Formats: sequence, C-alpha cells, structure tokens
Amino acid sequence: MTSATVEQITTATKSNVEALSKSGSAAIAGIQELASAYQSLATRNVAKLAASIQALATVTSPVEFIALQQKLIKEGVETAVADSSNIANLTTAVFTAAFAPVQGLVDTLQKSVRK
Repeated sequence: MTSATVEQITTATKSNVEALSKSGSAAIAGIQELASAYQSLATRNVAKLAASIQALATVTSPVEFIALQQKLIKEGVETAVADSSNIANLTTAVFTAAFAPVQGLVDTLQKSVRK
C-alpha cells in the first residue's frame, strides 16, 4: 500500500471513530433527557391523580360527581395529547441529534462515490 492510501484509511478511520463517539454521546444525553421527561410526566400524573381523587371525595351529590368526573376526563385527555406530542417531539430531536454525526459520514461517502 502506498503512504497516500494508508493516510486516507487513517483519516477515514479517525473520522468514523469521531462521528460514532459524537453519536454515542448525543444518544446518551438524549436518553437522559427522555428519562427525565418521563420521570417529570409520571410525577405530574401522580400528583394530578391524587388531586382528582381528593376532589371526587368531596362531592356531595351524584350530579356534582358526574360533572366533576367529566371535567377531569376532559382535562386528562387534553393533557395526555399534549404530553404525547411533547414526548414525540423530544424523541425525534434525540434521534436526529444522535444520528447527525453518522449522517455526515454517509453524506461525505456519497459525495466521494459520485466523483
């Protein structure tokens, strides 16, 4: 092998290792962020459930119980939809950040193959 070929292989290997390292670091940070978001969500849901049970325990009539129950269900659905959307957006951002360094390698490889 020529020294130019060895240099090219060395450079490519270094680039691959750096990209994979960056990708791994981004994935770890993203997973930590997702875990934190899920923990926060669970904590809020437990608090909301406790408050809802307390509110339902204080009603004095069946009509009041049904009205409160309907209100809590509506709020619960709205919150679930918003939370799902936030988690989906966060998950997308995590995967995008984790694969960006590898995508850069793929783009570079594609460009070099086209030449």
